[in-house]
Amino acid sequence: MNRKFITLLLSIFALLLLAACGSDDTGQEGTDATDDVPAYEAWKELDPEEIEGDLVVITHRTDIVDTVYEDYKAEFEEKYPNVNVRFEALSDYGGEIMPRINTQDFGDVQYLPIQLPIEDIPNFFEPMGSLEDMGSKYLGVDERAVNDTVYGIPIALTYTGVIYNQAVFEEAGVEELPTTQAEFLEALQLVKDNTDAIPLYTNYGDAWPLAQWEGAVTSTAGNEDYYNVDILDDPRPFDPGDPHYEHYKLMYDVAEAGLIESDPLTTDWESSKVMMNNGEIATMVLGSWALEQIQDAGPNADDIAIMAFPSDAERTLFSMGADMNISVSKFSENKEAAFAWVDYFIHESGYSVEQAGGISASVDAELPEELTEAEEAGAEFVMLTPSPEDKLGLLDEIDKESEVGLWLEDEKQILIEAAIGNRAESFDEIMERWNNAWEDAYNKIVE
Repeated sequence: MNRKFITLLLSIFALLLLAACGSDDTGQEGTDATDDVPAYEAWKELDPEEIEGDLVVITHRTDIVDTVYEDYKAEFEEKYPNVNVRFEALSDYGGEIMPRINTQDFGDVQYLPIQLPIEDIPNFFEPMGSLEDMGSKYLGVDERAVNDTVYGIPIALTYTGVIYNQAVFEEAGVEELPTTQAEFLEALQLVKDNTDAIPLYTNYGDAWPLAQWEGAVTSTAGNEDYYNVDILDDPRPFDPGDPHYEHYKLMYDVAEAGLIESDPLTTDWESSKVMMNNGEIATMVLGSWALEQIQDAGPNADDIAIMAFPSDAERTLFSMGADMNISVSKFSENKEAAFAWVDYFIHESGYSVEQAGGISASVDAELPEELTEAEEAGAEFVMLTPSPEDKLGLLDEIDKESEVGLWLEDEKQILIEAAIGNRAESFDEIMERWNNAWEDAYNKIVE
């Protein structure tokens, strides 16, 4: 068995253990702890020199843990001289953290794993405050709150769009940024006809970048209510005219027209960043978190920018979504130091803009320059409308039961394979298959 398969087995085993231990007092523990207004507020009453301990901070940023994070460590320890910070970087965060959750040995500060059922969060993580209070200070904290209690703060609010090379567009003769799907296809065709660059790089080989397209479905819908509200009442959300249908039809059409890499099987994520910086790739559909990475991948940072995902909707939307939620282990012996790190990371480190390519979750933070310019050009930056309280988690439940995998890459790879002729399945046949699977799951769960 290879390492990924072993990790998967360990994750499944961990989830089974969590299910066994997390059902007795789920939710109640989080509510009780909040009544005490725990360490998240208490540490602020202390002098920085009173806060002490050895702090293990777990991150997914293997690329900057030995550089940028060391700068964070120096700044933090200067402010809190009796705290010693040590980092652990996980290349497969979810797969590696889940087997450790039930051992109670998963660092002092980490992120809420998306693989952990939301209702089990209070069994493993320290409450940060009431949803009412924390929601007035931070955006996106409602997504993984339990019983009106917050257990994590987004390390950034990011948005999905099209990262593009301005110099390639100029060479191709693209005079204005495309805003509709037809204009986008025309721009990619100009790139193919007039340059040596790959019009759109799918990163099929690494697969996970294909799942990034899901983050822009709200842009295609032109409606912040679609994702967490409207789709919940639609047992067949992949019909022609539906946002998901139109959204992935663009992916299919781009591939079918030969506007992607010539051999998708050989793509490489790390190389693609360098290639785009060097003008060998015109566009990639990614979250804003990737903007900084691509700009830093070569000497042409000024050529790399991000535009709104092309849409035929009346409104041009950048849908803001919460990145990973920084959290504190319920089993940490240094909670005061841990919450001091959380506060520093959110408010002082600059991570959300400089490294995640997004905005801070703090409501007091200013918008970065590129968002201000986009807003002035007519784009709207919106948070998704939360699901109704009685339907929280329903979308994930239907998605998992149906195995469509909105945020997974498997079906997106199938779309690419079909579009380039490697699979005997049309786009409409794929959408019909998704519809049937979704409807079966919907009827099983909702009715």
